[in-house]
Amino acid sequence: MADELLSVDGLTLHYGSSRILNGIDLTARRGEVTCIMGTNGVGKTSLLKALSGTHPRSGGGYRLAGQEVGRLGAHDLARRGVGYVPQGRDIFPFLTVAENLETGFACLPRGERRVPEEIFDLFPVLRDFLPRRGGDLSGGQQQQLAIARALVTRPKVLLLDEPTEGIQPSVIKQIGNAIGVLRARGDMAIVLVEQYLSFAYDLGDRFYVLERGSVILSGDKGEVDMDRLARTATI
Repeated sequence: MADELLSVDGLTLHYGSSRILNGIDLTARRGEVTCIMGTNGVGKTSLLKALSGTHPRSGGGYRLAGQEVGRLGAHDLARRGVGYVPQGRDIFPFLTVAENLETGFACLPRGERRVPEEIFDLFPVLRDFLPRRGGDLSGGQQQQLAIARALVTRPKVLLLDEPTEGIQPSVIKQIGNAIGVLRARGDMAIVLVEQYLSFAYDLGDRFYVLERGSVILSGDKGEVDMDRLARTATI
């Protein structure tokens, strides 16, 4: 079995008095893609916010590479190797592509503050657009930039929130290929929130389906066929 780089048990999350996540148990393994699925409003994005530290957990354990991390915020989790690509991308529109990438330096030691060449192998268009403002890029190019910015931080765990949303098919294919390359590299765990069923199933190694903030189905690819996943995740 692959190494568990991320593990949560009994994770809960509230927005005010409303309980959004109800005791989530989840693991993400090195060299694998873990897919989180379900219809809109079931808690998928909230789960990634909890895992990235951008919204505080109400309760539950959280371990990175076997070490309990407590209730660290987003910056500290990023320094420990959690990279997060939020839904909507959140790039800086008035910064250049190069400057957007360099914002990932904030959680790195000074001697590691460089953009890895591999990023331009994964997303060649970014090399040509380094002096261009982020806001001038197409939606698909902005999505590639957001993923690249997360990769600058050298993550051990990469959290992706619906990277195909609103993206043209050619770029979806390129993003899928990039995820496949990162998966094959074998040194990170990838957690993918995705509603595009065939995209998720092609890439996924393990699946979790949420409903009303709880896991209603989980299993490795050999245990969860695509028809069952479709019935459960799209009701």
